[in-house]
Amino acid sequence: MNTINPLINYFVLQGVPLETIILILTLPIIATVIAFFRQVFGVKAFGIYTPLIITLAFLAMGVNGVKYGVVIFISVIFVGMVMRYILKKFRLLYLPRVAITLSVVAFFILAILILGGSLHRTGLASVSIFPLLIMIAIVEKFVAAQIDKGNRTAFLLAVETLVISLVGYYIASWDILVSIIVAYPWLVVFILPINFVLGKWTGLRFSEYFRFREILKKSD
Repeated sequence: MNTINPLINYFVLQGVPLETIILILTLPIIATVIAFFRQVFGVKAFGIYTPLIITLAFLAMGVNGVKYGVVIFISVIFVGMVMRYILKKFRLLYLPRVAITLSVVAFFILAILILGGSLHRTGLASVSIFPLLIMIAIVEKFVAAQIDKGNRTAFLLAVETLVISLVGYYIASWDILVSIIVAYPWLVVFILPINFVLGKWTGLRFSEYFRFREILKKSD
């Protein structure tokens, strides 16, 4: 990061942290990557917003963001699935059910942090509240998907969300990309025409080629 654009340098001199500037300029790139996966590959995940904020949560966790982030993500999904089975027989309304699930997830995450501290995993025990709140909030998306589409589909959406978030994390933490953004921040504007092209996509997604392969073979 030897070259810093004068505009970026001006923002820094005004008191805006460089890390914040990089994160904001990286956000459109991550969103475009997620849109590309959804439009071209057919990866659904939990929309575009959820993978995006999970990526930001991974980045906010620091150098061990992926390791601890994945552990917490899997824990949230696991507890969400267990609570789905436990609460199902009580026939509760949606919002109270989600509130109970969120509470149990919060207690479970707290137990993980305490366990991390007892095992001298200081990085895990000292994870900030911001990424933790994001991870805990995922459970509402998961519960809604369970109710609407079933456990199997909800689990697949969770896996797809995690995969896209990991891809976004590695892109956002790529040193070469960060150096380019800091030196040439105006390049981020080219994300807009790329999204216009994606918005005009009318071809089959890669997942659809696999899904309808038998039909496509017959049509040939």
